[in-house]
Amino acid sequence: MDLQREKWRKRRTRHLRVRHKVFGTKDRPRLSVYRSLKNIYCQLIDDAQGRTLASVSTLSPDIKGRFPYGGNKKAAELVGQKIAEVAKKLGIGKVVFDRGGYKFHGRIKTLAEAVRQAKLNF
Repeated sequence: MDLQREKWRKRRTRHLRVRHKVFGTKDRPRLSVYRSLKNIYCQLIDDAQGRTLASVSTLSPDIKGRFPYGGNKKAAELVGQKIAEVAKKLGIGKVVFDRGGYKFHGRIKTLAEAVRQAKLNF
C-alpha cells in the first residue's frame, strides 16, 4: 500500500472514531473542519436536522482577497475568527468541535484557538 493511501485510511479511521462521539444540535452545533493543501473550510452543522447553519472558508469573498495562499496558519486563524462571528450572530455560544480526523496541531489547532479567543465555547 502506498503512503498516500495509508495516510488517507488513517485519517478516515480517526474521523469515524470522532464522529461516533460528536453530534451537533441546533443549540450546540458541530463545528466541522476540513483542510486541503490550499484552503481550509469550516461549517456549523445541525446533525439532528441534517442542515448546515453556516460556513466560512478561505474561499469566502471577505477572506479570499486578504491572503495570496489560504493554506497557512494565518488564514486558519482568520477563518476561526469569522466562523465565531457568524455563530454569535446566529445566537450560538457553544459548539462541538469536529477536527475531521486531522491531528490537533498546525492549522487545526490555530483555528480552534482563534474560535476560543472569540469566546465561542467547546
